[in-house]
Amino acid sequence: MGEPVAILVAARDEERTIGATVATLRESFPSAEMIVADDGSRDGTAEEAERAGARVVRLPRLGKGQALTLGESEAPAGKLLLCDADLRGDLRPLLESGADLSIAVFSEKQGGGLGIAKRAGGTLIRALSGFDAREPLSGQRALSAKARRSCFPLAAGFGCEVRMTIDAAQAGLEISERELALSHRATGRDPAGFLHRGRQLLDAFLACGPLGVNFRGLRLPLVGWTVGLRDDGAVTAIAALGLADDLWSGPERGFGAHLRTGRTTGVLKLVGIPLVGLIATRKLSGALLVGLAANFLNQLDTRPGRALKAYLIGALVVRAPLGTAVLLLPYDLREQAMLGDSGSNALGAMLGLSSVSRLTGSSRWLAIGALAALTALGERRSLGELIERTPVLADLDRLGRETP
Repeated sequence: MGEPVAILVAARDEERTIGATVATLRESFPSAEMIVADDGSRDGTAEEAERAGARVVRLPRLGKGQALTLGESEAPAGKLLLCDADLRGDLRPLLESGADLSIAVFSEKQGGGLGIAKRAGGTLIRALSGFDAREPLSGQRALSAKARRSCFPLAAGFGCEVRMTIDAAQAGLEISERELALSHRATGRDPAGFLHRGRQLLDAFLACGPLGVNFRGLRLPLVGWTVGLRDDGAVTAIAALGLADDLWSGPERGFGAHLRTGRTTGVLKLVGIPLVGLIATRKLSGALLVGLAANFLNQLDTRPGRALKAYLIGALVVRAPLGTAVLLLPYDLREQAMLGDSGSNALGAMLGLSSVSRLTGSSRWLAIGALAALTALGERRSLGELIERTPVLADLDRLGRETP
């Protein structure tokens, strides 16, 4: 594969090890640019990395996959070497392979738990790609330029390695695993160790589910479909329509673009969501409220937490259920997950359905008129930009968010 043009390390609270790791990597690959993506460290990780000669990309606390994705965007084009912040050993033999994705396998097992996360990761890779991985969770990886294009942006959190292997295999790239004499700070069979491996396991499963790319290019789990897991057939149906759009939508945006194109998942939602509302409420006003509210929440879902905050405010007014939205809000705000169309459409539909039972007569048609006006405005201008330019709304919009 040849020497990489850049080396990328994701680090969080690794001030004791990052300096030595950076120094070793710079000695082994003197011509490569050394980049450390500091994932919201609360110690001196960034300063130690800079002292050792790395360029540090300072980030809020997002997760390993997110940090590597944002760090990779700062790296020059070409071959890339990924490395964990606490690694000890020589990675030069890993670059001797001609494979597109070369993965280091530790020659000696160190610490660890019961092997559940590792076996689960291997099973997921084999099931989704057919590749039989010896070391599905290894963070020591060399990627060709072709592999970078196929694998980035990475999946979120500790699921990034599992999904990277799946993406490379599904793209038909050559993958090799090489046993090397490496060591690192292993986790033990204690509460902290089991918590870490539990997070690895959860992130691996989420990485193999539906994913979406947010406004900053982060590839996050789409968890909004969970809104449809309730004893309400209408909400479940609308969540399913939104999920279809998440999985198979094209580049079209807005009613006009979908109608001009014809057969799109957007047109399916445009027809299907009001139809579900009509069947559920048996009222034309119900169909309009459900359809317009679902679209309005979808238009707002362009920044972390925005659509969920709007839902919670509306839910307090029309007494819609709060539970799922409250649970999802912290993950959405921290860019660890996304609602997607499945979540935003389903939440909007819940507001519409609750409005039908709470609003009567002129107040219901007033709500329909307001939502129709907002929908029309959103077709011509960005509602998000209007929010960001309005002082009180902008402050509420940024509240709790890791980044602006």
